Amino acid sequence: MLNFNIDRQKCTGCGTCAADCPAGIISLEGGTPSIPADREKGCYRCQHCLAVCPAAAVSIFGCRPEQSLPLPGHLPDPVATETLIRGRRAVRRYREENLEPEFLRRLLDVACHAPSGMNARQCRFTVIDDRAKMVALRDELMARLSGMAQSGGFPAGLEFFQFFLAQWEEKRVDFLFRGAPHLLVVSAPQEIATPTPDCLIALTNFELYANSVGIGTVWDGLATLAINDLFPELRGRLGIPANHVIGYAMAFGRPAVQYARTTQHAPAEVHFV
Repeated sequence: MLNFNIDRQKCTGCGTCAADCPAGIISLEGGTPSIPADREKGCYRCQHCLAVCPAAAVSIFGCRPEQSLPLPGHLPDPVATETLIRGRRAVRRYREENLEPEFLRRLLDVACHAPSGMNARQCRFTVIDDRAKMVALRDELMARLSGMAQSGGFPAGLEFFQFFLAQWEEKRVDFLFRGAPHLLVVSAPQEIATPTPDCLIALTNFELYANSVGIGTVWDGLATLAINDLFPELRGRLGIPANHVIGYAMAFGRPAVQYARTTQHAPAEVHFV
């Protein structure tokens, strides 16, 4: 059931919800929006109708307009948005403290609003929420990497792990997690339309929001390879379903470094058609 409801005292019959419905299932017969029962299965579950109604008259799936955040007057200005995007850094120095559980949950709840192919919205956020767990995982992975190096070496194409392993053994440089207290692995079912892009978009949303509230992040390719390619049995231990594609891993936490300004990259490579 879609639970599509119209507040008749607020509805003006403007038809905006019907015009904006990407599935085209909202009817205006009788002047009041409705969704015939035989059209309900065509719903994309996008909530465009709730979001677009200028009179705040539409509710769907039990979601009411007064529970949503208003958009006019509340969006960041273009300069602030540009500064956030240009100023994002890959943080490799972190404070040795956990994020508060409520704060961590808010980061994830915001990130889950990322768009997904065909509005699948099936990304799974696997989170290590405690620094002690990260230290234990790091030590286990380092021991496994050392054992692999001693018993025949790394698989073809992953020989570069030898260099990073040496950095750990000789200098105690944590190349896997960079000392971050938390790790986020985003995965999605392999049978949906766009599992990997969905994961990457969700991580981008997470990163930008995290940076806006002072949390550092780093796209963790080495951890991704270690979990997904070198030691795939860890997937099950981390609770990642067997039918899921891992999009990427991201280490994060409160940074031990603050950057003072944006960097300056070359202009975008653009080809106009």
